[in-house]
Amino acid sequence: MSSERVPSYEQLAALVVEQAALIERLTARVAELERRLGLNSRNSSKPPSSDGQAKPPPRSLRERSGRRPGGQPGADGTTLRQVAVPDEVVEHRPDACGRCRAGLAGAAVASVVARQVFDVPPIRVRVTEHRMVACRCSGCGAVTGAPAPAGVGAPVQYGPGIAAIVVYLAVRQHIPVARLAELCAEVLGVDVSTGWIAGRLRPAARSLSGFADRVQAALRAAPVAHFDESGARVEGRNRWVHSASTPTLTWFHLDDKRGKAAMDAAAILPAFAGVAVHDCWPAYFRYTSLEHAVCNAHILRELTGWHETDPDRQTWAKTTADLLREAHRAVVAARAGGHDSLDTARLADYDRRWGQQIAAAYTVNPRPEQGRGVRIVALIDRLRTATTEIWRFTRDFTVPFDNNQAERDIRMVKLQIKISGTWRTVDGARDWLTIRAYISTVAKNGLNVYQAIRDALTGNAWLPPLPT
Repeated sequence: MSSERVPSYEQLAALVVEQAALIERLTARVAELERRLGLNSRNSSKPPSSDGQAKPPPRSLRERSGRRPGGQPGADGTTLRQVAVPDEVVEHRPDACGRCRAGLAGAAVASVVARQVFDVPPIRVRVTEHRMVACRCSGCGAVTGAPAPAGVGAPVQYGPGIAAIVVYLAVRQHIPVARLAELCAEVLGVDVSTGWIAGRLRPAARSLSGFADRVQAALRAAPVAHFDESGARVEGRNRWVHSASTPTLTWFHLDDKRGKAAMDAAAILPAFAGVAVHDCWPAYFRYTSLEHAVCNAHILRELTGWHETDPDRQTWAKTTADLLREAHRAVVAARAGGHDSLDTARLADYDRRWGQQIAAAYTVNPRPEQGRGVRIVALIDRLRTATTEIWRFTRDFTVPFDNNQAERDIRMVKLQIKISGTWRTVDGARDWLTIRAYISTVAKNGLNVYQAIRDALTGNAWLPPLPT
């Protein structure tokens, strides 16, 4: 007979309870891991670069517009067209008649067919020598020398044209410094060092102090502005780039923090009195003296992600996303009809249906104490508490449906990080961000970016209009 002690009923019951709790925790963990494995750039806020080789087929959250692909009727094209006055005319005449072979020298012209070739002549650096002449006065004998022109301070130097090209290619086109040095040598015929190229950003950024003051003032006075923040590696550690933008303005701020202290240091939101469009990061809501609007593109991605994770239970997520898309279509149609808000009856219907979806979401997702279900309930809580901010676009047509403006602006910062990996110094990062803000703002206003950079380097930076 075995001498092993048989567990008591109480011990077995306790073991069952313990194992049940362990199973519940493990089940929640597996479900969360499966959910994370299913996330991609289409159903979450993950960037497309994280999708890897198994990325899903491209599928935009936008609905079909009904328009055919390509250029639309009435749109300005970019077709190459002949100019009225070419820079050079080369005339080609036949030597002999194509039938009888008689010479055609001096023959009358019957017709002319013009074909124009647009090309760039061989690039050659032009050297200008400035001679500062000193003259002796015939009266008193004093010698007076002519001052050097502005910007000419060394026996030999590169001019603002080459410097502007370097800054343009480095910041606008994101070309790494080493490759940029190769381009300068092979295309421009200018042998410059990588150190010289990197050193062009500091004077370019310093030339934009007036622009920095003006664009920040204009953003503070904007009726609607977009805000975003993204991580960046600087000096070997993670920091945060904060952006503030409108369709005509862009500004960036680098900070060690992500929250309100960093936003205060960026000096836009503390004095902003318009509608701030953002991704629902809680720090933004700490500014209580202004109105907020939430990016619905983020909401749609989250709803899509939860529905794809559990399509049988989370049908409310798809229905809620469809409701937002329906409202967006209604706003687009109403705006095209000259309205600035949806009618009261339609707004009331949307409010009623939104409340029904939130109630349905809570029904299938009861609030857990911990573990499985916490994340989805957090989303539902956010949909409920931020209802006004989510639906603001239906009551004020100056407020956009999403925060894509900010995401487009800050995407170029992410592209630079993806190419170069990091900034070696904080000052270097801030110089790059200042120039990038200038380039983005200039481009939004339809100006030539290269010429605007050259103007800045010669002391005539373009400035956005003063806020009214």
